[in-house]
Amino acid sequence: MPATTNVLVDPPDLARELGSAQPPAVLDVRWSLQGPPGIELFRESHIPSAQFCDLDTDLAAPPPETGPKSRGRHPLPTAQGFVEAMQRLGIHEQDRVVVYDGADSSVAARGWWCFRFFGHRDVRVLNGGLQAWLRAGMDIETGDPPSVSRGDLSAQPGGMPVLDPDTAAEVASRGLLIDARAPARYRGETEPVDPVAGHIPGAVNAPTSTFVDDQGRLLEPDMMRRRFAALGDRPVPSIGAYCGSGVNAAQLVLAGAVADQPVSLYVGSWSEWVSDPTRPVQVGAEPG
Repeated sequence: MPATTNVLVDPPDLARELGSAQPPAVLDVRWSLQGPPGIELFRESHIPSAQFCDLDTDLAAPPPETGPKSRGRHPLPTAQGFVEAMQRLGIHEQDRVVVYDGADSSVAARGWWCFRFFGHRDVRVLNGGLQAWLRAGMDIETGDPPSVSRGDLSAQPGGMPVLDPDTAAEVASRGLLIDARAPARYRGETEPVDPVAGHIPGAVNAPTSTFVDDQGRLLEPDMMRRRFAALGDRPVPSIGAYCGSGVNAAQLVLAGAVADQPVSLYVGSWSEWVSDPTRPVQVGAEPG
């Protein structure tokens, strides 16, 4: 089934575009909290002409100091840092950009979101990621990325809405704040990365896995709208999303774009929230 929005592209359409006179720039943004490093996966197989985009260094700034001033484990890159990374990867102002991950867009969406935040609107996500590409029988390449000439992409920050701790708490109270992490982390039963377990009081849990089908493809727009509607018991003035460090929650922003439903990203997410011990923490299955 073809992608139905201008934020997604299906493998056959991408393959046709790559064979055209003006092919899109393709970025592989595979990454996993548990590893292995994405570059190793890239060298094993990737879409022809793709460049490897490192989440930790290209789509995030170095984490600042710990404590109440922390901005989380994957802070938003500076405009200069993002431009430098994308120019190194050969991205130009006029380029159409396609980003992909392994399957479910939970990492690729961070790349999509960063491009849009910094003012580059012509960016799409490969729906279903590399798994969909392989299922469609498309060609792959191995080894290191091909050499590219330096790009000329510029940045105009502010193209996407963001939340900070104060506005995230306000959305949790008056709107709908979605926690995209696994249920056990939301409930506070386990926390493999951050020093405190639980969730932001008032947030509801909707893991990234619930916004895709069993093949990792984002739900169709009508289904996505019903998914968002089912998360609240009333119309809400605003919707926000967070996760552990602001990576996977970008998938919910992408899902919102599919459903024509604006969603703001709390970039600092849980890792920033718990850096200040004065911020409240809720445990258990209820939002609180």
